Amino acid sequence: MIGTPIVNLADILAVEKEKELQAMIDEFSCPYNMDVENFLKNKAIEFSKQQLAATYFVFKQYKGNNVVVGYFSIAQKHFHIDLNKKRISKSMKKRISKYAQRDDDLKRYVANAMLLGQLGKNFANGYNNLIIGDELLSIACERIADIQRVSSGKLVYAECEDTPRLIEFYERNGFFQFGTRLLDRDEIDLKSKYLVQLFKYL
Repeated sequence: MIGTPIVNLADILAVEKEKELQAMIDEFSCPYNMDVENFLKNKAIEFSKQQLAATYFVFKQYKGNNVVVGYFSIAQKHFHIDLNKKRISKSMKKRISKYAQRDDDLKRYVANAMLLGQLGKNFANGYNNLIIGDELLSIACERIADIQRVSSGKLVYAECEDTPRLIEFYERNGFFQFGTRLLDRDEIDLKSKYLVQLFKYL
């Protein structure tokens, strides 16, 4: 990913006025996923301040300037997984169990992992053409792996709407489906009533 700067929103906020950062954010456009756009514009700064989630901007060179081509947000979370499901291989079950604890009440494992909560390209001014989704996802996973090397962990998980295009996108990048969850009350920009959950071992 040489030549692809990745900058934490918190680092920008440390040197820029919040109003100037918000002006940059307001130029971001992701019409195909309003949840991605609305999180960045309405929640990312506050979540960063409270250290609830870290947001990273991905830049590319365009006509001599660095422009935002996409972003992703991550947070330390956990997920529940049934390791008895046949779709998960024995070797993968063994890997996951190293980072999970058995919950006998739920009859599932609780795994500590990094949540890739948001991932989206910037469609403003055609900047989306400067990066493909697979590269953006790879950049996000590499940053998560860097963080986990300093702290701990090997798991990342993501959630997406139940559409073949999105599921195929994550699966071709090494993610495995493991469950679904109902939408939270504030998740009003999504079309489906639930989200598909997927994980990847980094």
